[in-house]
Amino acid sequence: MASLITAVRSKLLQAIRSVNPPGRWKILVVDEHSQKLLGSVLKQFDILEENVTLIESISSHREPQQFEAVYLLMPTTQNVNRIIKDFSDGRQQYLGAHLFFVDGLSETLFEHLTTSPAEPHLKGLQDLFVNFWATEAQTFSLQSPGLFFNAYSPPRNEAAFKSARSKLEEELRFVSKTIANVCITLNEFPYVRYYMPTHHAPLGPLKPNDQTRAPPPPEGSSRWRTNLARGDAARAYEVADTDFVTKLLAFMVQQNLDEYRRINPEFPKASDPPRPRGTLIITDRSMDTIAPFIHEFTYQAMCNDLLQIDDGTKYMYKFQSSVGSYEDKIATLSDADSVWTTVRHMHMREAIDKLMADFNKFMEENAGFKGEGAASLNDMKDMLANLPQYQEQREKFSLHLNMAQDCMNLFEKHKLPLVANVEQCCATGLTAEGKTPKTLVEEMVPLLDSQEVINANKVRMVALYIQHRDGVPDEDRRRLYQHARLSMADQDAVNSLVHLGVRISRGPSDKDTKKKLKHKTCSDDEYELSRYRPLLRTVIEEHCANKLDPALFPYVKDSPAVLSPAASLKQTTPQTTSLRSAKPSWHKAVRPNVHAESKQRVIVFVVGGMTYSEIREAYSLSTSLNKDIYIGSTHAITPRNFVDDLRVVEIAGVGSRAVPNGVSLAGAHHSYQDYYDEKYLSPDPPAPQRPTLPVPKDSKHSASKLVKTLSSTSSASMIGSGTVEKEEKKKKKGLFRF
Repeated sequence: MASLITAVRSKLLQAIRSVNPPGRWKILVVDEHSQKLLGSVLKQFDILEENVTLIESISSHREPQQFEAVYLLMPTTQNVNRIIKDFSDGRQQYLGAHLFFVDGLSETLFEHLTTSPAEPHLKGLQDLFVNFWATEAQTFSLQSPGLFFNAYSPPRNEAAFKSARSKLEEELRFVSKTIANVCITLNEFPYVRYYMPTHHAPLGPLKPNDQTRAPPPPEGSSRWRTNLARGDAARAYEVADTDFVTKLLAFMVQQNLDEYRRINPEFPKASDPPRPRGTLIITDRSMDTIAPFIHEFTYQAMCNDLLQIDDGTKYMYKFQSSVGSYEDKIATLSDADSVWTTVRHMHMREAIDKLMADFNKFMEENAGFKGEGAASLNDMKDMLANLPQYQEQREKFSLHLNMAQDCMNLFEKHKLPLVANVEQCCATGLTAEGKTPKTLVEEMVPLLDSQEVINANKVRMVALYIQHRDGVPDEDRRRLYQHARLSMADQDAVNSLVHLGVRISRGPSDKDTKKKLKHKTCSDDEYELSRYRPLLRTVIEEHCANKLDPALFPYVKDSPAVLSPAASLKQTTPQTTSLRSAKPSWHKAVRPNVHAESKQRVIVFVVGGMTYSEIREAYSLSTSLNKDIYIGSTHAITPRNFVDDLRVVEIAGVGSRAVPNGVSLAGAHHSYQDYYDEKYLSPDPPAPQRPTLPVPKDSKHSASKLVKTLSSTSSASMIGSGTVEKEEKKKKKGLFRF
């Protein structure tokens, strides 16, 4: 299966390698965002290994160099002007410029470049389409949590609907281009289908409103029975009722992919053996408002829920050194950590057993490091060579055993066995025995009254119970808040579920909400506190079995020919493995009817945040359904983040961690390029000031000495600027800042 991290890394390295100047050495020029993107998939050493002698920031003041340069930049007006400035007004910053843009460069900026004084110095230009964060092998993110408020925050008044909608559409245009980048990177031209809710109207700025809805049709047009006969006016008026965020985004993605294919007719390039065409499924957070509240007990999800992990990757813990003292360390949880990738989707009990078994095996295999010594000089030599790897692996085991232990301590301290049982009954509508829960309130109220249960968990229980009941009378909701002693902010979090299409208040005559997409009970799970499965699992399973309702998930354009469920799971016959393949396969048996490059792909995108349980399902279903499944979102969320965002969704995110000042209340920019330029704006540093050296008035000797010093300094810098030997010395000294 193609890893997204590997795919992005390969594209970036390929771009750098493609530049082979006569002098062998080259300079890499980056901006603030492209530098972070590079750093997310490559180490500085990997870049310098590609004959890169220096990495420079385009926004800094740079001395002219006698090397060709690889520009890896965002396609902004600011960066294009900086490139032109490097080769204008008699200035030649480098011997030549090879331009690589992270995203697609607009035609306007392309013409601006090619008609500028820099044009004779440009040796190549290419769009890479890698502007997304490959956070895991099968996971990608925009890292834009503020989009949650753009999509779901209600406009402050009737007059604000139009500007709020135009702002949302602008943000969705950016999201659509990012999703298209993922498809292009994977060489996939997918079918596109999207979630169309049936139990609520469009949300946030897309809520039907006179400010944004087309004018009503003329009188008498409603008498026509067919949609075609009613005319364009009637259809335009009614389209506002189905303008869901998922629909708008899906049509934008399709438009971007069609445009890219028009310019690049060979896309997607044929694979050998042929790969069945994949599908992109676009959904949003309102489809499943249960999953973000549930306590998950698989390793990755539980750690991100209970521990203080920054952005799902950075964790501070105490490490015991070889002398027995404890020191604070910051660990990075990523695909580079083999221990993490092995256990992250296991249930916590299984993960602890696996960690203990692997750690004991590791210590047995490295018994020499525990004091048994070396039998010979060769043994000692081997031990010293393996010492860094031994210490690194030991630290990894120490990290994950610490994390697992901390999670289990909090599991007991916060009464999570009792809390999670209530959550599971609310989420599934069934007890562990498979019966309708009849004593749910009796089990929940003591926990709401308890001071040992933290308020955050009470909010989650109340939110799940209200959803289980499909809304409760206002008086019952008030009593629940009273039992739990919820603050006004916590009450706001529960009440704000209405902005995600959830009914929280119910009258005596209200009927049950009819939802076409329902949770399926999971009978094969041995853990009573892990019975709930995210709705996304049902969607993917039904899609792969050709059972997903086309009215609930319509296709934007063309749809695949209907196959039987059995036929859809078939794979092409494996071909003989070549001895020239990059990865030898003689060390493991080849599974029948599976080929690494022939699996059909399913790409899922969740507007408004994806949970770690949904990420886990993507990996799990890849194996069980024999598909390559990728999942992405505007950002990854934890229950804590989700509740925090719900508290302020009513006020456009003011006070949130993502956008402390709230989302912009102004409308869209004049053009998409203006929006893009503002998003990736990086301020230029102040011009360096030349130091003014005092010259003594009464000393001619001192003045001549000063002139001599300045001239010798400048000549030395001129001589040294073009020598490779000095650059190599700098590299060895670690003077590059990246």
